[in-house]
Amino acid sequence: MFRIKLLSITLYLIVLISPISQSTTWDKAYIETFAKKYLEEKLLPPVGGKISIRIANIDPRITIKPCQQKLIANIPENTKSRNVNVKISCADSTPWKIYLPARIEKTFAVVIATTTIEKGATLSNNNISLQYLASNKIRGKKMTDVTTILGSKAEKRIGKGRAINTKNVCLVCKGDSVTITAKSPNFIIKTQGVALSSGNLNKQIKVKNTRSGRIISSKVTAINQVVIHL
Repeated sequence: MFRIKLLSITLYLIVLISPISQSTTWDKAYIETFAKKYLEEKLLPPVGGKISIRIANIDPRITIKPCQQKLIANIPENTKSRNVNVKISCADSTPWKIYLPARIEKTFAVVIATTTIEKGATLSNNNISLQYLASNKIRGKKMTDVTTILGSKAEKRIGKGRAINTKNVCLVCKGDSVTITAKSPNFIIKTQGVALSSGNLNKQIKVKNTRSGRIISSKVTAINQVVIHL
């Protein structure tokens, strides 16, 4: 009889103690990692780019209470914003929640100036490279291939770290001497001219034939090279 009572008391104590023993106290570092992982799984990187996520540190004065349930993460606001709040909550008998500010940045591989490039300077491997840059720092049509603009010139001063676009460089710049190639199905003729406007690959620009003085419309094919189709 005594043994039966002792067993009953033991089972009763297990029932009382077990909910407490199953509770988990989450440290701040774990919750920060949990929030970041949630965002990484929810937000896909942009086409041709990357996404970086920074989670703010939890205020050291905040005490994280134990939780018997699995933690839940969600974003109760617009995820297209660069700044969001990740809600981490515990659906326990005594529920709690905490909001972690996060910064989401989309980056793209673009050609940037690795040093300050003065107007008229030639672009080379010494002053440009392909690097990832935040989307809010990219202006105009982004350039993603270094080789297409090697040897071109800066139409304006380009600051170090700035993305290079079609508006601040030119394969053919206004006033440059150019080779004009006139093509037809039966022959090809080359002559010299002067660019009357600036342009990049496959762009139409006006050039003046040095020999005839005639102004013609031509297409940029390479550095200081244009073509017209007869």
